[in-house]
Amino acid sequence: MSPLRLRGVTVANRVWMSPMAQYSAGADGKPTDWHFVHYGARAVGGVGLIMVEATAVGPSHRTTSADLGIWNEEQAAAHRRLTSFISGRGTVPAIQLQAAGRKGSHQVPWVGEGQNGPVAVADGGWETIAPSPVPFGDLGVPREASHADIDEVVEAFARAARMAHLAGYEVVEIQAAHGYVLHEFLSPLSNHRTDEYGGSPGNRMRLPLRVARAVREAFPAEKPVFVRITATDWIEGGISIDDAAAFAEELAATGIDLLDVTSGVLVRDLRARPPVRDGVHVAFADTLKRASGLPVAPVGQLAGLSQAAEAVANGRADAVLMGRALLRDPYLALFNRRDDTAAWPNQYHRAL
Repeated sequence: MSPLRLRGVTVANRVWMSPMAQYSAGADGKPTDWHFVHYGARAVGGVGLIMVEATAVGPSHRTTSADLGIWNEEQAAAHRRLTSFISGRGTVPAIQLQAAGRKGSHQVPWVGEGQNGPVAVADGGWETIAPSPVPFGDLGVPREASHADIDEVVEAFARAARMAHLAGYEVVEIQAAHGYVLHEFLSPLSNHRTDEYGGSPGNRMRLPLRVARAVREAFPAEKPVFVRITATDWIEGGISIDDAAAFAEELAATGIDLLDVTSGVLVRDLRARPPVRDGVHVAFADTLKRASGLPVAPVGQLAGLSQAAEAVANGRADAVLMGRALLRDPYLALFNRRDDTAAWPNQYHRAL
């Protein structure tokens, strides 16, 4: 429960909320009452930082038509309702910026085939791009990204970072994992290019590093920029922890402030999913911290605060990002601070 300072931002404690897509935005990509209640409850619940779900950097970079967006000033203004309330509870408002790549233009999870169900352009979907025309599972075949497409991705992330600042976010995170477009460029399993954006590890890092530099330049210097990084693809021929360590070192050189450590889900194969194991990413986070010198926050299969506290106390992590545990109990962090009345809202003191 000790604070962590990153650039000019102090996070009150090391228990943070992981970005978890809600697929509940309006047709204009703006947050709705669902988002206000969902994130507001976790802010009241006492987490140190709330990472708002993967938010598209442009309309063609969405996964579904119900994704949040932050590519224009109207959307940024709508996000201020969230950031104002979150900040008012002493929690740091953060947002994950995402370009979906070949995992775009599909159904929301609870409709039809869900994330396995492509939405055609004729049915309201959109053309997707990827480093190579290799589809993800049953989704549509993406178009191989041209150099103009690549430049547009870089500018879209930079624009989204500027909009995030206008919206009141204190941290932005670049999504470079879980099989979305930056991860697609990083992995040889999805990147079969023969130009300067494919082939060697340095070439495959080129786009993600361009995005990292552009976002760092676009976002105020006193505010931190995180990257969600994949530690391994969990499948032969994919990214290994050694590859991830090399990428982490390069990210440190661009001025990135923290690595959000996860893995897998690049290909639709059960073998490419993280194994079911408590704290599965803690050891990876420790490795990447040592390689890069950056603070790290593992995410995934951290069911309780005791495991989180141990990871921070032994120096293997600087914070932890909790997801499903906070869906089950938005007041998880608060309930474990029953003796700290200052952390509890005045309206809830009678519960103590």
